[in-house]
Order: sequence, then structure tokens, then C-alpha cells
Amino acid sequence: MSDPRRSLLEISPQELGAWMVERGHRPFHAGQVYRWIFERRAEGFDVMSDLPKRLRDELAEHWSVFSMTISKHQVAPDGTDKLLLECRDGRRVECVLMAEVDRRTVCISSQVGCGMGCVFCASGLKGVERNLTKGEIVEQIVRSRNLLPLDERLTNLVVMGMGESLANLDNLIAGLDWVCSNEGLGMGQRRVTISTVGLPEKMRKLAALDRSYNLAVSLHAPTASLRDELVPINAKVGLDDVMDAADEYFRRSGRRVTFEYVMLRGINDGLAEARALADLLDARKAHANLIPYNPVPGLPYERPTAESVRRFEGVLKARGLSVSVRKTKGREIDAACGQLRRRSEVAVGGDGGSGAVQVSGAASPLFDEAR
Repeated sequence: MSDPRRSLLEISPQELGAWMVERGHRPFHAGQVYRWIFERRAEGFDVMSDLPKRLRDELAEHWSVFSMTISKHQVAPDGTDKLLLECRDGRRVECVLMAEVDRRTVCISSQVGCGMGCVFCASGLKGVERNLTKGEIVEQIVRSRNLLPLDERLTNLVVMGMGESLANLDNLIAGLDWVCSNEGLGMGQRRVTISTVGLPEKMRKLAALDRSYNLAVSLHAPTASLRDELVPINAKVGLDDVMDAADEYFRRSGRRVTFEYVMLRGINDGLAEARALADLLDARKAHANLIPYNPVPGLPYERPTAESVRRFEGVLKARGLSVSVRKTKGREIDAACGQLRRRSEVAVGGDGGSGAVQVSGAASPLFDEAR
């Protein structure tokens, strides 16, 4: 039987306080509960020693700290952790914790699956199944943080996992705002990056929210015709509108936009594409993040050669553009978004699966602005 209890991460401290008052408890205990979760890493109520015993018993009866269970936890030789989390409805999502010398970055998912249909990406193979709730978004962050030693904290957060982030904008912002608040983990908004395939209306809505989150646009092609082939949603939204919305985000937020570019051998990794990308980004305060493709079993696309990546990067740098090449982390554990979920489903007789290749590992330059 599924757990009938509600997750505390789906409600606010104020709502929990009201619940406590209805049962004859003092509302300030709600703040204590969330401090145990966010500051002291409690995953159950027994350890909350400064709460009355009766309250702890009632909390355990009606509430749970988390709503998902860890279906699989893998650790790569480079220290990358990947969690496959199972929701109460049986659906699975992934999050990745990546360790660098001076930072600890968590990459989270925003949806189960993805509806954008990028041809090289495993996330969209089964389409989008549903949005994640605010609590499921926050839980990925908290569970990943809890993997760290007690003297370490998360330094950066990227929403580059399964799903189209801005298609679930309301739940996503509610979750991120909580994590970045003093009632959550107290992370600075400038240490958070939201990735989108490029939904102009949603990008403008995000800009109007007056937040300091970084925006990363998954571009993957420098021309409308090629992008129509690789990113089918582009045929509906248009590359010009995507770029205009990115420009508006920069004007309103003051945050430099990153343009992510998955490099596919023989398709978009040539000198002509490099020059076209340089033309597109010229005169924009932008950063190009080149991502050598992390192959997905069953898809025909290949990783570019190291030489083609070097030449492509050289063209952009020669034009004076800010550019980085994303390092690959966790390949031994299918750390690219959705690959572990897909492999797990196939192993139990599923019909494929989902997951994105957008995150094959975090490259430090993507987060330099958030230092």
C-alpha cells in the first residue's frame, strides 16, 4: 500500500503551524520541524528531540519528511552521486550531485519525462508524463544535500535534469524560492541556474518575476532550419523569438544568459556551424557552453571528436565570445539525465524510458557568475 501521509515539503511552515494549533500544539514548533529538516538533515521525527513526544507521534502518524524513495543510488569514481527516486505513483526521476574542488552542485529534474522532443535526447522518448510537485522538486535538493559530509553544503543548483523547466514554472519557482529562503537552505538565487529549451512566453514570465536566477537556453543549433530538425518545438516558437526573450531576460534581470550547445558529430559541430553561432551571439552579453554529446543507447547520434570540439571552441574565442566546454562527469553511472531511469526500465521489461543528455557533468565555467 502507498503511504497515505503527506510530505512536509508540500506545505509551508505556516500551514504546518496551523495544523499544530488545530491539535492543541504551539505553532512555533513548525519552525523547529523545518529547521531539523533543512539545517540538521532529519529524515524522520524520532530525532527531533526538542519537540514534545505527543507531537512527534502525531507528526509521524500524519506526515512524512519525504514522499519519494531511493530506488537506486550510484557513485562514480569521480565522486558523482546519482539518485533514482521513485514517486508515490511509481514514476521515477533522477538527480545528480557533482563534486568539484570548491563547489558541490546538484542537478535536479522538473518533470517526469519531457515533451519537447529533442531528437538526440532520451528524455522525450516517452514524452512527458507529469509535472513534479513543489515538494518533489525540493526533495531532490534536500536528499542530494544529505549525501554530503556534515561539514559541507551545496554551493550551486542547476535545473537541467529531466523535463522542460519552464513548462512547470509555478511549481519550480515555489520550490526554488523556498530552498533559497532563510526558512530553507539559504542558497543565493545567483547560485541557481534554470535551463530551458526556449519557451519565449515562459522566459518573459520568469523575467517578470524579478528573481536573480541564472537562465540557460538549450540552443543546440545556430540557425532556424537546423534547430527545427534537432529541437522540433523551435518550428512553433521560432529562433528569433527565443533570442528576443533571452535578451529581455538579460535586460530585466541583469544576469548573463548561457546558451547550451550539445555537439553532435557531423551534424552541428563543423566550422560553418561555429561561425553561424558566433554570428548569432555576437554583440550579446552571453556565454556559450559547449557540451560534447553523451551517447544514448538506441539513438544514432555520436560524440564529436576532441579536435572538432577544439576547433569549434577556437572559432568562438577568436570572435571574442565567452565560451566553455562542459566536462563529463559520472559516465560510469549513466549520470546524464534520464539514462539511469531508462536503463532501469529496460532491465525490468520497460519500453525504453526517458532522460536528457543536457547534463553529462557540470562544467565550472557555467557557474562562474554565481560565485
